[in-house]
Amino acid sequence: MQKIICTAIVFSTMIINLNAQIAYPESKKVNQTDDYFGQKVTDPYRWLEDDNAADTKAWVVEQNKVTQDYLSKIPFRDKVKSRLQELWNYPKYSSPFKKGEYYYFYKNDGLQNQSILYRQKGLDAQPEVFIDPNTLSKDGTVALAGIYFTKDAKYCAYLTSQAGSDWEEAAIMEVATKKILKDKIQWIKFSGISWRRNDGFYYSRYPEFTEKDKLKNQNQLHSVYFHTLGSDQSKDHVVHQDKEHPLRNVSARLTENENFLILNISEGTSGDEIWVNNLWAAEDAPPSLLIKGFNTEASIIDNDGNRLLVHTNADAPNYKVVSIDPKNPAKENWITIIPERTKFLQHVGTAGGKLLLTYLEDASSKVYQCTYKGKPDREIQLPGIGTASGFGGDKDDKEFFYTFTSYNYPPTIFRYDIASGKSELFRKTEVKVKPEEYSTLQTFFTSKDGTKVPMFITYKKGMKLDGNNPVLLYGYGGFNIAQTPGFSISNAFFLEQGGIYVVVNLRGGNEYGEEWHKKGMLLNKQNVFDDFIAAAEFLIEKKYTKKNKLAIRGGSNGGLLVGACMTQRPDLFKVALPAVGVMDMLRYHLFTIGWAWATEYGKSDNKTDFENLYRYSPLHNLKPGTTYPATLITTADHDDRVVPAQF
Repeated sequence: MQKIICTAIVFSTMIINLNAQIAYPESKKVNQTDDYFGQKVTDPYRWLEDDNAADTKAWVVEQNKVTQDYLSKIPFRDKVKSRLQELWNYPKYSSPFKKGEYYYFYKNDGLQNQSILYRQKGLDAQPEVFIDPNTLSKDGTVALAGIYFTKDAKYCAYLTSQAGSDWEEAAIMEVATKKILKDKIQWIKFSGISWRRNDGFYYSRYPEFTEKDKLKNQNQLHSVYFHTLGSDQSKDHVVHQDKEHPLRNVSARLTENENFLILNISEGTSGDEIWVNNLWAAEDAPPSLLIKGFNTEASIIDNDGNRLLVHTNADAPNYKVVSIDPKNPAKENWITIIPERTKFLQHVGTAGGKLLLTYLEDASSKVYQCTYKGKPDREIQLPGIGTASGFGGDKDDKEFFYTFTSYNYPPTIFRYDIASGKSELFRKTEVKVKPEEYSTLQTFFTSKDGTKVPMFITYKKGMKLDGNNPVLLYGYGGFNIAQTPGFSISNAFFLEQGGIYVVVNLRGGNEYGEEWHKKGMLLNKQNVFDDFIAAAEFLIEKKYTKKNKLAIRGGSNGGLLVGACMTQRPDLFKVALPAVGVMDMLRYHLFTIGWAWATEYGKSDNKTDFENLYRYSPLHNLKPGTTYPATLITTADHDDRVVPAQF
């Protein structure tokens, strides 16, 4: 199977009506009924869960024939493809970062499958290719998933993944010569790499498995290992493994000076327990508990001497920074360094011995610099309303580079001097559209329960708001993920055709901290759908669009959003574009990492959760005889996170 259904090319966001009756292939049904606490639920297409079965593959082929036949008849398809190719064909750069004597950055010339990692000895020197992932496979589907240098930059370990899979492999390189060492590390998932001096590194992985088992549920017994440089992976020793709780995930990293080994343990997508080992005191001593339980989110920023700086939402829904003594970690002994504010403290980075605080103010970035003791230095001045990222580096850095973007502001890289606080333009993205012709405004609407919810609206300046404009409405609403402004070339294409692009900051994200997240999860999940529906009604009421020119789009948890809204209000939308959506809310947890999402959704083996999930599960709320929006569902057979077999 190359793709299940089809690839979502951007022109599918345009509202299309070819006035053609589609004849779908016959799909067989089986006699399958499940009993959930006395509620009988039929599942006649259960056989499609086996995505490797011959009859499933044959079904996919026949379905794709129908889809491709429909798409091939769109009269302006080639014109759209040509314009998109033209728009996408421009150089794309990441912010540089310095390791050792080299600056490193990613660059894509325009239409390359994968961005190439370059290096140069000075910012004015000629760059050279460091790692080109396009050469790692014949079809260009192997991507770099992360790169990690030793403190002296003598070695680096880099992760690769294939075809978008969460499974990764690590290779080791001698930086000066670019020689690949014999070490090969497999079965890695949900892991970074943290070097201990030059002798080896910590990483997380699952037990060994065969290639054919990759899409099966292998997500048990996630463990931390230490790999000694130059040895076979079979010799790696276990640092942390919890056989009594095989579904927990664990990650390991060292503080920058390599004094402390930090273990972050989670039981799902929310909540962390943290253990610490002071390696300078006793390298082989077992770690001690720093933060117990999974009721709060916490991450170690760095150590300040023998104390640890922690970013946490314990008793602070908008987060704060505290200093903890690992020998006396009880909460009453914590010292607050950065108190909670009304704005959400999204991230804390470090560079040049400073803390770099990124806050969200109505889903837009505000960044401040302060000392490790919490003394303010300054606000870092940004170009406007948008998203800024890249605030971090090493303790001896004098500068770093960050990126700023917004819906009408292509990613732009700035060079920041830590001592003076001055930002200067380093690299501007040259795109083949005119961003200055478009404007983005932020407005608020009232949801069903009276909650004020923000949205960003982008359109061409001077557009007449007479209710006749096509609108593409996007949302996510979950997993503590904020939707902040960012430039998209595919959205730029939609805008230049006269469309309006709208992003809603739904509950379930963290735009306003943990309380905003909690109001859109578990038994509160319906709030997310109510927000999205209210956003659509607001856009119609304010004459941005009308029902037959309104399309909705979302992916993953956002795919669930689209699926739920189109089944609850099929009259409200003309087009629905759910991508890689979680559509079967009664069985999602049975596939690969799906069980981890129960902290967000709940599980159908609990009566209260079942009743809630059954009320909005898109698969179980389709009603015969109902006219639904024109719908394009997209996924891929290599997706081992939101597995296509479950919807």
